Amino acid sequence: MTTTNWTPAQPIVSIRDLHKSFGDLEVLKGISLDVMKGEVICVIGPSGSGKSTLIRCINALNPINSGSILVEGQEVHDPALDKLALRKKVGMVFQQYNLFPHKTALQNVMMAPLKVLKRPRDEVEKHARELMNRVNLQGKEDSYPGELSGGQQQRVAIARSLAMNPDVMLFDEVTAALDPETVKEVLLAIKDLAQSGMTCILVTHEMGFAREVADHIYFTDRGVIVEHGPPATFFTEAKDPRTQEFLSQIL
Repeated sequence: MTTTNWTPAQPIVSIRDLHKSFGDLEVLKGISLDVMKGEVICVIGPSGSGKSTLIRCINALNPINSGSILVEGQEVHDPALDKLALRKKVGMVFQQYNLFPHKTALQNVMMAPLKVLKRPRDEVEKHARELMNRVNLQGKEDSYPGELSGGQQQRVAIARSLAMNPDVMLFDEVTAALDPETVKEVLLAIKDLAQSGMTCILVTHEMGFAREVADHIYFTDRGVIVEHGPPATFFTEAKDPRTQEFLSQIL
């Protein structure tokens, strides 16, 4: 297994010349980027530009064709990698909440630490209740997903990911399926997380949010990073015509 003695002075996620195809369609065409511990990175771009594929590759949900992805010095696409060990380090929240409908919100949050980490039930339950409070869902512990709004379900999904104590959190268009009034509560939960020092990589089309929380923004189009920079300059001084056109359509 490829691994190095990683220290926080190095990028917690380091991607080099990443290529990914689905059949004949090349979706990622040589992506490289670094994320430092505690950084919040937003990846933006038009639909079909490879954003979701990129973060699914970081979590080894999609195999890659070539290139390298290191998480804490460990090569994610090493055939000998223990994917379970990787997913303890890297949490992921999807556009669809993927909650178990027959389990309560609290049971959904408790499930992985009990089954995967084999932690004691009382310890897991205490932590799960703390996480429910953290995402502002106190009082909803015994509700089933079907009794919760989309925004509440998405916050349960965030708490469920956090229950594994990951070092990095990936968010894939987590507000895309939500009603406008519930988007805000989910973004607030993510903002709280980002401000607490969690390393976050977000694929998002919420530009105001990206401007507010991101340390660095990457704009992708047709499988390449076209332009990147801190929000202060990215939104006002974009150089590439593709970036300018994209921003003019959405800002």
